[in-house]
Amino acid sequence: MALCRLVLLIFVLSFLVSSLNASEGDADPIYKACLEECEKSGCVGEKCFQHCKFSSDGKPIDGPWYLQEPLYQKWKQWDCRTDCQYHCMITREEQREKLGNKPIKYHGKWPFQRVYGIQEPVAVAFSALSLAVQFHGWLSFFILLNYKLPLRPDKKTYYEYTCLWHIYAILAMNFWFWSAIFHSRDVELTEKLDYSSAVALVGYSLILAILRVFDLRDEASRVMVAAPLVAFVTTHILYLNFYKLDYGLNMKVCMAMGVAQLLIWGIWAGITSHPSRWKVWLFVVWGSLVVFLEIYDFPPYKGFVDAHALWHAVSIPLTYFCWSFVQDDAEFRTSTLLKKIK
Repeated sequence: MALCRLVLLIFVLSFLVSSLNASEGDADPIYKACLEECEKSGCVGEKCFQHCKFSSDGKPIDGPWYLQEPLYQKWKQWDCRTDCQYHCMITREEQREKLGNKPIKYHGKWPFQRVYGIQEPVAVAFSALSLAVQFHGWLSFFILLNYKLPLRPDKKTYYEYTCLWHIYAILAMNFWFWSAIFHSRDVELTEKLDYSSAVALVGYSLILAILRVFDLRDEASRVMVAAPLVAFVTTHILYLNFYKLDYGLNMKVCMAMGVAQLLIWGIWAGITSHPSRWKVWLFVVWGSLVVFLEIYDFPPYKGFVDAHALWHAVSIPLTYFCWSFVQDDAEFRTSTLLKKIK
């Protein structure tokens, strides 16, 4: 019951988190003055940007075509305005640090240090590592089912949730891929793809939790559970992409579905006799930590590691715990079915 209270507390806290359209840094007069001067002169202090001689859509104001912004910068959409915003932000934060002030947000984001044009390098690295761990877990699961465990006469697996976990793996790898892209460069398209893939993964994970915990194996029962949740998730994704990209609402939706599945898995682990139920408990406790880091916010240390970057880091062992249990579950269910057949 203590664990359930913890999960519920985190759920309540997630609804107290608000998202502001404007940030404190946007209204800073020194930052605003720097931004206006940079867009006119193309310089922040001694640092000047060649592509500031062109409009933000890439069309030349004057000069020959070969002086236009390089293709690799166009691909990342680092135009004159975004470069001015970044360097004015960094310059202003250096000034504030000398005065003993804490970092503040600009345009809804903490002041991160770029590395080779990558906006949040630590989050990108952890996302890529999570993608690799996710692929390794799925590949190990695939090898276990098809080459180590016995198969039915028709060459299908005995494990009833094989297809469901394969779909989970695809959605999870899709999410971590777009997460890495989004943290490399935050633009509207990458933000929508990141949010959409996250909602799809969390929504499907909730469906999968219900199907596995309640041991629903016939197609009719699965459709009855999945249909309303699929409809809800699809509607939410359409809302984010074509009506309003609402960060606050998206956070609440993801938290609600995430906490729901933690509660489902936690209660099941408390009453089941599954030999690997301790891994489920570990998954729930660690998952609660992951949820807490998602709602807890603090400035990036040295301009690189913030709460969200740590969220990416602690998600790596969570992925390992998940696939470890799935493989144990496949072995347990297969052996149980084989005993019944004999």
